[in-house]
Amino acid sequence: MRVLVLGAGQLARMMSLAGAPLNLSITAFDVASGKIVHPLTQAHIGDGLENAIAQADVVTAEFEHIPQDVLEVCEKSGKFLPGMQAILTGGDRRIEKALLDKAQVKNAKYHVIKNKADFESAIETVGVPMVLKTALGGYDGKGQWRLKEQADVDSIWSEMEECLADTKQAIVAEEFVPFNREVSLVGARNAKGEVAVYPLAENVHTDGVLSLSTPINDIELQEKAKQMFTAVAETMDYVGVLAIEFFDVNGELLVNEIAPRVHNSGHWTQQGAETCQFENHLRAVCGLPLGSTKLVRPTCMINILGEDTLPEELLKLEGCHIHWYGKDKRAGRKMGHINVSAEYTAELDRKLALLADVLDNKAFPAMQRFN
Repeated sequence: MRVLVLGAGQLARMMSLAGAPLNLSITAFDVASGKIVHPLTQAHIGDGLENAIAQADVVTAEFEHIPQDVLEVCEKSGKFLPGMQAILTGGDRRIEKALLDKAQVKNAKYHVIKNKADFESAIETVGVPMVLKTALGGYDGKGQWRLKEQADVDSIWSEMEECLADTKQAIVAEEFVPFNREVSLVGARNAKGEVAVYPLAENVHTDGVLSLSTPINDIELQEKAKQMFTAVAETMDYVGVLAIEFFDVNGELLVNEIAPRVHNSGHWTQQGAETCQFENHLRAVCGLPLGSTKLVRPTCMINILGEDTLPEELLKLEGCHIHWYGKDKRAGRKMGHINVSAEYTAELDRKLALLADVLDNKAFPAMQRFN
């Protein structure tokens, strides 16, 4: 079976690696250039979206910020999963919030802002402090502001007003949630409505970008997350892998955001789960049975941000797997990730402590917790 991925980045790359053993042929469409490329080598193998679709049995996506005209062409083909509406939902916080309300899952109180009057209404209804996020285009901490006190209103509004000059843009104001931690649930749903979810992962961020993701064992929280995941996926009639980020507030979950795709916080599944998220996404969109999402050994995922080399000592550490993305070095850019696995939790902690001693503290500040 032939699968076309919209987007030619690291997620398409990892889908290609996961699909090969299933005899699935993966190609990628670079939305920016209009080129059809090989996901691993980036070799140019064709041009044009309609040509790419014609050569595919299934079309899917690796990211949400895809031009609507591209999505419309894919949707008309009848081959696109999880489909245009799902991708639009992940790319527009206004649609996302409406979906969460429709699915009746808990999320932060919010207000949509298009002008100064809306901003004033948001201050009244949501309250201060609040978090402000662009409806379109924001990710990894970009396109966000924090209004901590009334004295900051004018300065923040001047930045927001410039952003709102784009008539398609809006800003979503959310109440500031004093959460204990962020957790995420990655799962898959197929066309039959069958759902399989991975263990919840606890996430650690540095400057708004994910640094560490580690699966946790919390039966009660897992069940709550699965119920909310299922409600969202069923409301969208979703097919594929879906990720939901939650705030854990004293054992209660609030949805922070959703991602209609394979997700950074699920990369640990490559070494830690029976079937990785990339394979399960392909299984779902290709109509194959979903694979087991069982945790097979404790694992932690560490993002490599802005670095293109690592100490050779890592290759000597048993259970340490490095995944490079083949990108040019740039400050803060996701260049790859490290999965570290062990037979039991104490051994994993010991290995992470060893890594913390070897890795540069400035490049991997979140690892200092293991020193």
